[in-house]
Amino acid sequence: MAYSPEIRQAARSLYLKAWTPREIADELNLNSDRIIYHWADKYGWRDMLREQTIDEAISNRIQTLLEIENPSKPQLDMLDRLINHHVKLKKLRASELPKEPSESGQHSAQTSTQNGKNGSSTPYSGKQTGEGGKQTGSSGKRGKKVKNDVSEITEECFKLWHDSLFKYQIVMRDNLHQRIRNILKSRQIGATYYFAGEALENAILTGDNQIFLSASRAQAEVFRRYIVALAKEFLDLELSGNPMTLSNGAQMHFLSTNGKTAQSYRGHVYVDEYFWIGKFDELNKVASAMATHKHLRRTYFSTPSSKMHAAYPFWTGDKWRGDKTTRKNIEFPTFDELRDSGRLCPDRQWRYVVTIEDAAKGGCNLFDIDELREEYSESDFDNLFMCVFVDGASSIFKFNKITKCMVDTSHWQDFDPRKARPFGNREVWLGYDPSRSRDNAVLMVVAPPIVEGEKFRVLEKHSWRGLSFQHQASEISKVFKRYNVTYLGIDITGIGAGVYDLLHKKHPREAVAIHYSNENKNRLVMKMIDVIEAERLQFDNEHKETAMAFMAIKRISTQSGNMMTFKADRSELVGHADDFWALSHALLNEPLDYNNPTKSTWQMAA
Repeated sequence: MAYSPEIRQAARSLYLKAWTPREIADELNLNSDRIIYHWADKYGWRDMLREQTIDEAISNRIQTLLEIENPSKPQLDMLDRLINHHVKLKKLRASELPKEPSESGQHSAQTSTQNGKNGSSTPYSGKQTGEGGKQTGSSGKRGKKVKNDVSEITEECFKLWHDSLFKYQIVMRDNLHQRIRNILKSRQIGATYYFAGEALENAILTGDNQIFLSASRAQAEVFRRYIVALAKEFLDLELSGNPMTLSNGAQMHFLSTNGKTAQSYRGHVYVDEYFWIGKFDELNKVASAMATHKHLRRTYFSTPSSKMHAAYPFWTGDKWRGDKTTRKNIEFPTFDELRDSGRLCPDRQWRYVVTIEDAAKGGCNLFDIDELREEYSESDFDNLFMCVFVDGASSIFKFNKITKCMVDTSHWQDFDPRKARPFGNREVWLGYDPSRSRDNAVLMVVAPPIVEGEKFRVLEKHSWRGLSFQHQASEISKVFKRYNVTYLGIDITGIGAGVYDLLHKKHPREAVAIHYSNENKNRLVMKMIDVIEAERLQFDNEHKETAMAFMAIKRISTQSGNMMTFKADRSELVGHADDFWALSHALLNEPLDYNNPTKSTWQMAA
């Protein structure tokens, strides 16, 4: 069977993202995965993939698996193998490369004195173990093997792991004595690897509980898997359980950000990607309560999102300054000073910034920074890799409202993407935004509410770039086969007209053309404002680019100056707010005057 160049280009893109041939064949509806192997040899895809560093390939593959809403058991097994391989590489490099003595152990004496559960001064004194880890009592009789037995693990056992750390990770470890550590970081610099190892070491040597609060269940699970892999590779120790309880009584909990379930725990707290967590103030109260005792610490680390996020004043120190006159004029360290090994700030938080440039200087050679600068616009590079926040002050959407829409979709019991009919026979609406020059074309699959109180739910998102309108129309037709589609809104600007013509012939009742006049654009945005302010939308919390697409929508005057309209800031991260427009095309199928009125105060004025 002959395949079009568009299909081959799509396969190449997925192959270089470390998808397996089988997954590519399933995604593109190919007859066999053998054609992928053939193309990889014929067109040199294998060589392109080899040019990536092993760490890049592993990172890309892990990210791909994390984006799967409900991964299968084989995919979870693959995630385990990738994490194990990553940890083995770190150990191999640490054992082979000569290193100068580091200062990473300078606080070990303090750590060692906190033996015993929850930091008591009494060292752990478990029963002695005989051959093969069999527990023996005072009579010397052999008993059952102790689960998660850490009784023979000493500080010296972690030396090889210490040697695997980059300079900036050592800086984090050297500040274990700080009660509150607040770290702003670039993407993919090994934060999960480091904090998983730090927590494991502390739990074993001190008996303290460790609590991970992550923005999603998937990320929390990655922490657990890294800890299992680190224990196996560096300590020859088999750990299991969730929560994970060690023989010295220390417990490790891996939680998504649900304050109601987290508030009863106590221990050292790690809050991951906190700039992407909704209701941060409430969560922060819970985190503070879990680490109230003076020997327990809190660690916050995240990539930046918007200055409008509730956590931004927490990062800047403005939350501490408040309205207190005596604090208003107290200076905090500058951004550059925070990049230089961190600083203890006036509010007693130790803050640290690690940009991609800092990571490279600290020994992390996994990036080609010049290539990344070419790939991304200046503003997007600064946001993704240089720890610069997006200024959402001029956006018409409030960031805290958008984060409320970001949910763990695994809780949707009526939706299973692994099935041939993921949503049964319930109706769905589609919204398609065509590509313009460098933009992506995006298709959103949305479940409309059918009972009072139900919300719009984004079930799937598809994105295509550089492919012909025939291919995109073909891909959209595949969605019709999997879902009961009753409406498809298409922007017929540019390539969208070709897609509409093809789909309207097949689906004349469902396909609806959207003309981008000022009036229609305003209708689209006003509808989205109404939905967001009424909190009637949910989408996967892993889709951060969807959230940032909302923040790109600004209110401006028309060229005549007599009317107001909306525009989207152009960027590589969000395209021309592709996700937003595709979603708005779907939701436009619901009239503005639906039965449940909202409190929206927006209006268009001359």
